[in-house]
Amino acid sequence: MQALLDQLHTTLVKGFEELYGSKPDEKQIQIQKTRKEFEGDFTLNVFPFLRITRSKPEDTAQKLGDYLRDNIEEIKDYNVIKGFLNLSLSENFWRNTLKSAIENERFGLKENSGRTVLVEFASPNTNKPLHLGHLRNIFLGYSVSKILKANGHDVVNTQIINDRGIHICKSMVAWKEYGNGQTPEEAGQKGDHFVGDYYVKFDQVYKEEIKELVSQGVTEDDAKEQAPIMKQARETLSKWEQGDEETVALWERMNNWVYQGFDVTYNTMGVDFDKLYYESETYLKGRDVVKKGLKEGNFFEKDNGSIWVDLTGEGLDEKLLLRADGTAVYMTQDIGTAIQRSEDLPRMHQMVYT
Repeated sequence: MQALLDQLHTTLVKGFEELYGSKPDEKQIQIQKTRKEFEGDFTLNVFPFLRITRSKPEDTAQKLGDYLRDNIEEIKDYNVIKGFLNLSLSENFWRNTLKSAIENERFGLKENSGRTVLVEFASPNTNKPLHLGHLRNIFLGYSVSKILKANGHDVVNTQIINDRGIHICKSMVAWKEYGNGQTPEEAGQKGDHFVGDYYVKFDQVYKEEIKELVSQGVTEDDAKEQAPIMKQARETLSKWEQGDEETVALWERMNNWVYQGFDVTYNTMGVDFDKLYYESETYLKGRDVVKKGLKEGNFFEKDNGSIWVDLTGEGLDEKLLLRADGTAVYMTQDIGTAIQRSEDLPRMHQMVYT
C-alpha cells in the first residue's frame, strides 16, 4: 500500500509539471483515506494548488483525476466533490494485495525491536484442575504474547507453578487416607481432576472435624487449628521441607499426575511455554534471602519466631515472609522467583502479568 501512495505522490508532481508547467509544494500533497460517506479509497484536496492551476477546484480535480487514471493502472475511476478528488482502486489491485498478504508469512509484522518481554500467565496450583479463571488468564496471556511478538519483541512465555505448600499437602493427606492407592488411570480420570477430587475430600473432612470440635465446646478458631486432618497437612508440609523421602516421593507422584492433566489441556488450547519456574525451587532462594535480610536488619522477627517485613512506610502493611515453624509462604517464593528471573534474563526490558 505504501508503494502505491509513493507512486501517487510522484505521479502527481509529474502531472503538475506536465499539465501546468509548475512543480507544487510537495508538503501540500496530502493523500488521505476517503471518508466513509463518499465513494472512493483515497482522497486528494486540490484547494492548495489553485494558485498553480488558476482554475476552478472542480476543474482542477477533474484534470488531475484524468491524469492519474491514465498513468496509474491501479486507479480504476474517480469522482469529484467540490475541491476533493476521490480515487477508486481497481479490483485487480485489491486482489493482488490480498494475495501478497496471504503468501507473506510476516505480513504486518514488525522487525526485531531488540526488546525482551517476559509474559507470565496460567501459574496454577498442582492440587486441582485448571478452572474458568485460569482459562481466561491463559487466553489473555497467550494473546498478549502473540501481539508483542508481532510487534517485533523477543517474548518469553512463562509461568510459576505453585507445586508446594499447604494446599498441595492437603491433597496428599486426603489421597493417603482415602485413596486406597488408586491412580488416575485406574479411576479413568485426567490426573489434575483426580488430584483435585482429593483436595475437595480434604475440605469435606476438615469441615466435619471442625464441626465436631465446636460441638465439644472448642471455639471455631481453635477448632480450625486443632482439626486432626489439618495437623496432618501441616506435618506433611514440614516433612516435605525437611526432605523426608516418603513425603517427597508422594509429592512427586501426585504432581506428575497433575502435570499430565495440565499438558492435555494446554495442548488442546494450543498454548506453550518457553520457561517454567517451580515454587519448590524458587522458595529456597527466597528463604535464603529472607534469612539474610533478617541478619542485615531489613526484616524483623516476631515473638513467635515468624519473620516479617515492615512496609508501613510505603503505605502498606507488615507482610509475613516466613512462618514461625520455618515454612515458607507465597511471598517467600515470590522473592526467590523475582531474583531468579533477573539472573536468567539480565537483559529483560519488561514483564507482563495477566
